[in-house]
Amino acid sequence: MLSRGDDYPIHQRPVPLADAGSERNFYDRYYFNAYRSDGGVYFAAALGVYPYLGLMDAHVFVQRDGVQRCVFASRALGAERMDTRVGPIRVEVVEPLARLAVHVDAPGLGLEGSLSFSARTAPQEEPRFVWHDGTRTVLDLTRMTQLGLWQGELAVDGERVILDNWRGTRDRSWGIRPVGVREGQPLLPAAPPQWFWLWGPTHFDDRVVHFHTNDDAHGNGWNRQCVLVPTDGGAPCHLSQPLVHVEYAAGSRQVARARVCGTLADGRGATLALECGERVYMQGAGYHHPEWGHGRYHGEFAVHGETRDCRALAPNDFAQVHLQSLTRATLTVDGEPVRNGHGVLEQMLLGPHAASGWT
Repeated sequence: MLSRGDDYPIHQRPVPLADAGSERNFYDRYYFNAYRSDGGVYFAAALGVYPYLGLMDAHVFVQRDGVQRCVFASRALGAERMDTRVGPIRVEVVEPLARLAVHVDAPGLGLEGSLSFSARTAPQEEPRFVWHDGTRTVLDLTRMTQLGLWQGELAVDGERVILDNWRGTRDRSWGIRPVGVREGQPLLPAAPPQWFWLWGPTHFDDRVVHFHTNDDAHGNGWNRQCVLVPTDGGAPCHLSQPLVHVEYAAGSRQVARARVCGTLADGRGATLALECGERVYMQGAGYHHPEWGHGRYHGEFAVHGETRDCRALAPNDFAQVHLQSLTRATLTVDGEPVRNGHGVLEQMLLGPHAASGWT
């Protein structure tokens, strides 16, 4: 069960606040995104706490017309985990589970501004993620996802960007997953990498949709969920045993469109259809960055800035395996008018996936 305290980075185990444990790979993370309705501008921020590495880091970027301006920061954690500031980047919990803010003050690196997030619905706790590689537990974590609206102002290279009810998403996750420098010694027995991840938070005028799937090599979802959540406070509606169909852009594993189908508790069918547009590569938020990946040691304090042109990057390079696409969406529920909306579809696809024909 989620509580107000779960909005703060003070967890010790991959469950809502209860008992404490110890684990080198424990992390506690915020993630945020916001996007203009036409898809031309995208904002993302992440802040992570790594208690047993003694580190806190944060990443912020703005992508305009395919070009990302990024700011990364890292510092020694110290004893106070409630101080969610890493140099020029700060996350503020204004009202737990309802309102948060992100601030960045790095004009010398081309980014500054203050943004506030207001939730459209209560956060949804996703099924607990537990994943094993042979006898080893690689993932054991809890995450909640929440869709909302953004207000505020950014300056990108001195040019103002106003956020006026931009839609977006934020999540909180905590638990165990590989962080920091990876193991230097190979693990035995060696196993080929396999990972199939889709995550599609989507906005509609009167509801939001939470969808994700982790598939095994056969295409079976070992952690899959699709939930329709009314914005008027009504009860969430789960799709029973949702089926996922994906089509890919020619010559790549990048998703071009996806469709999620299932049945509601009252027996009516429902389909979420997503059409992918602009790609946003997630190294700008630290994911799989070769130097500024999550939990990497940079001394007592360090700040770094960089720029990347996402449209010039090779789509099949491993560096681009983790991405989000801005989506146009339709939601069809039997007996109701078709709804149009938009959101993002995140993907990370590695190794075999029989349902996609990958061996």
